[in-house]
Amino acid sequence: MQVKSDSPTEDAAVAVPALESIDIGASLPTLTLKNEKGEDIQIADLANEKGVVLFLVPKVDTPGCTTQACGFRDIYPDFSSLNFDMYCLSADTSTAQAKWQTTKELPYPLISDPKRSLIAALGAAEGGKTKRSHFVFAQGGKLVDKEDSCEASR
Repeated sequence: MQVKSDSPTEDAAVAVPALESIDIGASLPTLTLKNEKGEDIQIADLANEKGVVLFLVPKVDTPGCTTQACGFRDIYPDFSSLNFDMYCLSADTSTAQAKWQTTKELPYPLISDPKRSLIAALGAAEGGKTKRSHFVFAQGGKLVDKEDSCEASR
């Protein structure tokens, strides 16, 4: 997938990228975001070696999102044994994510998408908010399953 700019400027640091919609059968896009440590994460490379479960939370360190994240924490070993990596995606800062990850003992990486570029491409952006949802990508990066409106329950 190509990153398209809605802005007339060529400066990618200024332009907000608009990604193509990611539907079943589509691949993870070429996009760089930050993890909870502030390190660059190449989204297109997440599923190079394993399948990926990507779950989205509206706001870290809130009751519903903590219930959701801890539920995924508790089943993390099951997915790992099936050759899947797990990631939590939110629009929160890497700093907020790191604190939450530490206090809740979350074993998987968190990805910060402050411009909601990937969140929107997944169809999980509602105005200025993120819909609680999850997406499953097969090894190689193709979307094979999605639940774009989930409850926070375990």
